[in-house]
Amino acid sequence: MARDKGTSSSRTGVDRWNATEKGSGNNARRSQRAGRRPAARPYQFTLLALVVLLIACAVGFMPPAERITQGLDIRGGVSVILTATKTDGTAPSAEDMATATAIVQNRVNALGASETSVQQQGTNSILVQIPGATDADTAIQTIGQTGHLEFVRLDAIGDADALARIGAGTKNVKLKEGTYTAFMDGSSIRTSAVAQSQTSATGDFSVNVSLDSAGAKVFSDVTSELAPTHGQIAIVLDGVVNSAPAVQNAITDGNVSITGNFTLEEAKSLKTVLDSGSLPVTLSYSESRVVGPTLGQDSLRQGVVAIGLGAVVVIAYLFFFYQGLGLLTMGSLFVFGVIYLGLLALLSRMGAFALTLPGLAGVVLTTGSAADSSILVLERFREEIRMGRSVRNAAIGGTKEGISTSLDADAVQLVTALALFFMAVGPVKGFGLTTALGILCDLATMFLFKAPALRWLGLGTIQKHPGFWGVANDLAEAQEAQEALKAPRGRAGKGGVTNA
Repeated sequence: MARDKGTSSSRTGVDRWNATEKGSGNNARRSQRAGRRPAARPYQFTLLALVVLLIACAVGFMPPAERITQGLDIRGGVSVILTATKTDGTAPSAEDMATATAIVQNRVNALGASETSVQQQGTNSILVQIPGATDADTAIQTIGQTGHLEFVRLDAIGDADALARIGAGTKNVKLKEGTYTAFMDGSSIRTSAVAQSQTSATGDFSVNVSLDSAGAKVFSDVTSELAPTHGQIAIVLDGVVNSAPAVQNAITDGNVSITGNFTLEEAKSLKTVLDSGSLPVTLSYSESRVVGPTLGQDSLRQGVVAIGLGAVVVIAYLFFFYQGLGLLTMGSLFVFGVIYLGLLALLSRMGAFALTLPGLAGVVLTTGSAADSSILVLERFREEIRMGRSVRNAAIGGTKEGISTSLDADAVQLVTALALFFMAVGPVKGFGLTTALGILCDLATMFLFKAPALRWLGLGTIQKHPGFWGVANDLAEAQEAQEALKAPRGRAGKGGVTNA
């Protein structure tokens, strides 16, 4: 019995030692996990912020066909070339053409078309592109007219609905024909200029107008009648009320200052309206064509299919060579695409973007660049492991070096894209814009997804399942290199000193 007790006591001591060792191992693992938690928090917060951004982008661009504006070559529309001539037979000056281009832009905007393009070509031509328009004759009639500027007393307008809208502060109110009589037209204007208002305490701008002698006499009579009651004078261009300032004092010297808490842009727009009445330039069309949407939609469909097939091939390649790490690249392409579409939808909503076929080519190009930058990061990560670094350190160093290399390539591409956008004209600008936007989206993807995701996985997940993540061979190669360094030099191979 005593032996049995001793044996039992001995086994109990061994068991107690084993239990202590097991408890120490558990404590070590718990301590390791506790140490990883603070390191993982910055990456988790970054990824959480990214999720919020992706949701906002998805809400912004869905459905893409409606939220992203399509250009003339995709949506179809009218393209018109206008030629400017002067009544005296001389060539239009650069100032005349600039004013004429601004007037045509106002005409096109009045058509209600979105993402129109108005560009000066050469010294006497203007190119107008109106996506979605189908009637070239109507567009030409609207944008090619010289422009009729009139000054109308507000109490001489018989359109009750228009008066109510003007009184409510609505801009660009259309007057019905025959419901008003003008007391003066734009031919009486000699000069107009934008200046900072002298009577404003907030630094607002005003438009100063100089009238000829006949216009000054008429304006003096009208303002003398309206000044006591602060009546309004409507400035009407082609039947549309652009502004309706109130008369504060009688103006008898022909120098009119139009105020109304204008910003600089609003004052410049009003000056353009005033200049249009006296513009000695006649616009006539020399070429017009209607672009059907069928070809453009087919090209858009083919472009989308090309992007999809390219993404599938790239993902298949990555899964074959990088195994589980290919999930990171697939996620990177997804994040890149969502941010890209959200940005395009935002710019479309602001009226600053329309997708064209050259622009679509820029989207395809930058999608490939995004995949390439992801491969650089993964390859650098695996190289760091083969150099003997731990998975955690390799994730940190690999993303740092890989992104640094990608930044160099993106910087060169971005300079080229911006040069195309600012220096080129026509469709090439669209290619430059989408290329630049794609590069910016790739940068956002690298810093918001690629780096934090790989570093987060490198804290322990990849180390636990190296075979799934495709780094088992890299770890084995690093281990063999370390063992080779530790081995005695004499045993390095046959024919060495030992065998001699």
